[in-house]
Amino acid sequence: MSNIKAKRYNNIKLGVSIGKGIFSFFAIIAFVYFGFSKQLENYLTSYTENQYLLLILFVIVLGFASSIIDFPIKYYVEFYLEHKYELSNQTIPKWLWEDFKGLLVGSVIGFPILLLFYWVMLTFGSLWWLVFSAAMFLISVVLAQIVPIIILPIFYKITPIENEEIKKRVLRLAEDVKMKVENVFQFNMSKNTKKANAAFTGLGRTKRIILGDTLIENYTEDEIETVLAHEFGHYKHKHIIKNLFIGTLFSFLTFFLIASLYKLSLSWFEFSKITEVSALPMLSIWAMLIGLLTTPIGNIISRKFEYQADEYAIKTTGKSEAFINTLEKLNEQNLGDKEPHPFVEWFFYSHPSVRKRKDRILKLVD
Repeated sequence: MSNIKAKRYNNIKLGVSIGKGIFSFFAIIAFVYFGFSKQLENYLTSYTENQYLLLILFVIVLGFASSIIDFPIKYYVEFYLEHKYELSNQTIPKWLWEDFKGLLVGSVIGFPILLLFYWVMLTFGSLWWLVFSAAMFLISVVLAQIVPIIILPIFYKITPIENEEIKKRVLRLAEDVKMKVENVFQFNMSKNTKKANAAFTGLGRTKRIILGDTLIENYTEDEIETVLAHEFGHYKHKHIIKNLFIGTLFSFLTFFLIASLYKLSLSWFEFSKITEVSALPMLSIWAMLIGLLTTPIGNIISRKFEYQADEYAIKTTGKSEAFINTLEKLNEQNLGDKEPHPFVEWFFYSHPSVRKRKDRILKLVD
């Protein structure tokens, strides 16, 4: 019965996500094709001739309009659905506040990147994709370093865990992978959700092991140890670094394809320059189409990394039964689908299904 509930929950979310993506794709095409994009640019030009300010105003207007259109769907998926399936601890004011904080953080990070992107396009012309991809690599490194110490504390209260036994086990695991760990942290995940999670975050000196309080409160020390061992497995196999470089490679390839197709398609919509503000929404069209190719490839790599981390957790702790129990409990607590459709798992899932992970673990210990 619980898996039927989980399937229904996941299928609704997936269906809404796909529907929203299709609607957005054709809405952007219509916005450009019927000349609304040019009309908006011409209207905003009457207020400013500065190209950078024009771009910011253009994005703000589009963002505001899309937020109004998206709000009912956002409310349904993030608030109503989570409450219906008894996963959320948020009230409407708290949900709105968290969303507003996300908007502010996104704006503080996003607008400078947007201006940098446009400067690169104006300065380097057709080679903008190469320079911007390199810049995004550097930005991603910086963001990875500041997430645990600046960004996460905006959303959660992060404190050192008090359980000495868990600390001891973490230090033992850290020693095995030659990682310096000064402390283990927990965050008040329960303020928003009943779901549970744990993760490695940060790079270099800002590396952090963080556990949701929902994990600490509902799992045994052995179960928590296997979760941590899985995360240390990612570190042992250098998955964080590999993901950074794979992401950068994908970024270069994606931006190259977007730039080429964008330039090729300008004349289709009667644009003459790549730097025309009203033409820029076309970048999103090509990004969506290319994403249909890169998403499953990225997920295949991610699932491989998850299997490697699982294997490390089993070999390091020797607690396969505790790890399997943890996977099943997490899946039930987070209302995950144990057996998604093969195509859905292949295309959309960054983690293997619980059934596949369980079967693989049982083969390892046979």
